[in-house]
Amino acid sequence: MANALYGGGVAAPCGDLGAAAALAESLPMGGGYRARSSFPAGRVALAERPLPRSLQVAAAAGQMNGNLTIGKAMRWWEKGTQPNMREVESAQDLADSLLNAGDKLVVVDFFSPGCGGCRALHPKIAQFAERNPDVLFLQVNYEKHKSMCYSLHVHVLPFFRFYRGAQGRVSSFSCTNATIKKFKDALAKHSPDRCSLGPARGLEKAELLALAENRDLEFTYSEKPTLVPIAEAIRMEAASIGGPWLPLPPAATQPFPLGSENGSLIPSGR
Repeated sequence: MANALYGGGVAAPCGDLGAAAALAESLPMGGGYRARSSFPAGRVALAERPLPRSLQVAAAAGQMNGNLTIGKAMRWWEKGTQPNMREVESAQDLADSLLNAGDKLVVVDFFSPGCGGCRALHPKIAQFAERNPDVLFLQVNYEKHKSMCYSLHVHVLPFFRFYRGAQGRVSSFSCTNATIKKFKDALAKHSPDRCSLGPARGLEKAELLALAENRDLEFTYSEKPTLVPIAEAIRMEAASIGGPWLPLPPAATQPFPLGSENGSLIPSGR
């Protein structure tokens, strides 16, 4: 009985070892199949089957790139992000971002990929960012920056800190979906336009020193000289020994006469 052909392959009848050997030599070639058979009539050539369109596109892309790659799945904290949302890369990046924000309100969002409350709250935070394009939202991944979070005394998640201009930190709290009103109230209180007198303050001095002392971080901090009001500076210079002030002449140190001994005024001029 002749061998049966099915689906582009060769099916050998029972006991026909020659056909089985021919089937073992069948190799996929060019998106279809060619097979050699032991039929008495000689070689049988099977027509090539074209690949589906999707596989053809994937194969072409793989040939162009040298390999076939699959796109990385988007992580939950990357979904729905807005242009005014970004993830912090380091402690130096966080400190510099706060100083460079000027009068803009900055919301620092501390989260962890394994935190269920953080994941549930993220879509709402993304909505707040979309409605407030002038507010900068910085995301700090606790799993990537544990040492930095420890220096900043962040021990509960999700956790938020608000910074605004020369005021520095204006609010700090933890909230969940059940207590999202705290986030709404803080955003409404600190987001209105205002003008700060002085440069942005950023992190607290104690926090900067803690980050600088943390050996796990590449962070440098040099304390800036404190600005002294002009009136206080003049007073300090005048009171210092060997200051720039010249001594007054002796005549200027004597009291100005207001009258004679009997109390009458001394006439001036004629």
